[in-house]
Amino acid sequence: MSIYLQPLIEDDAQSLFQFELENRVFFEKMVPTRGNDYYDYPYFQMNHKKLLTEQRDGQSFFYLIKDKSGEIVGRMNIVDVTKGRQSAEIGYRVGEAYMGKGIASVALQLAIEEALKLNIKELRAKTTTNNYPSQKVLERNGFFSGFHK
Repeated sequence: MSIYLQPLIEDDAQSLFQFELENRVFFEKMVPTRGNDYYDYPYFQMNHKKLLTEQRDGQSFFYLIKDKSGEIVGRMNIVDVTKGRQSAEIGYRVGEAYMGKGIASVALQLAIEEALKLNIKELRAKTTTNNYPSQKVLERNGFFSGFHK
């Protein structure tokens, strides 16, 4: 499947909300819940604007993973960027319907390229202990014990 990363913009709020809503049960099997408020659209919009402010200020960089038709298939985030861009955390999620298609691996490679363009020197990642698919993706992309080589 051909995918690309698109930086998060304000106009993404509604489609991203639908993506999150459709995948809530699936995501919550692997990661802690974001809470019920997150799935209330006015709250989601407020949070979306906060993310855009973080992005504008260079504290974090948020991307949507999209397929060739422009549909959201996942998210990729570079967050907690340290001053001087010495390091950052990377996180991602892929929708249930798109699992097992190599999307996370390709998107992670694209995000690593984005981090290099941003002059980020070190990327860290972590998963929950039961998220074996994500652990495999990280290992295949050069991460070991939560640190990128």
